[in-house]
Amino acid sequence: MPKGMVDGERFEEFVIQPPTKAGDVILFSEGTVHGAKSWTADHQRRTCLYRFSPATNVYGRSYFGHEGGGWPKRTYEDLSPAQKAVLEAPFANRLDRPNINPDGSVEVTTRSERKKQHDHDVFGTKYF
Repeated sequence: MPKGMVDGERFEEFVIQPPTKAGDVILFSEGTVHGAKSWTADHQRRTCLYRFSPATNVYGRSYFGHEGGGWPKRTYEDLSPAQKAVLEAPFANRLDRPNINPDGSVEVTTRSERKKQHDHDVFGTKYF
C-alpha cells in the first residue's frame, strides 16, 4: 500500500466510504485492502467480524492471543457469557471453546483428555 494511504494523508480519491445506515452490512473479501476512516461521532462505533473457512483451514488460536490474550479487557465489561463467546477468535471446533445454546446459555465443548495429552506429548502444547 502506498505510503500515506494507511493514515489517510494521501490518495483519498482511491478510498471509498460506502454510504451506510444503522443495521447495514458490508461484505468483502479480506483479500481486499480495507480499513475505516477516522471516527468523529460522539457515540461508539461497533463492528461484528465473521470469517468463514473449512474446519481444516482456520485461523490460529493466537489470532487475538490465547489464554490471557484477546480483546482489551474493557471490551468484556458487562457482557453476558454468550456475548463473550461471540468475541472468541476464530478456531476449529476441536478446541475448547464456548458454544451458545438456543436458550442463550453457554456450554464449553472440548476434546478428550487423551487427544489433549497426545498434542502435549508430541507438540509440547495443549493444542496442535
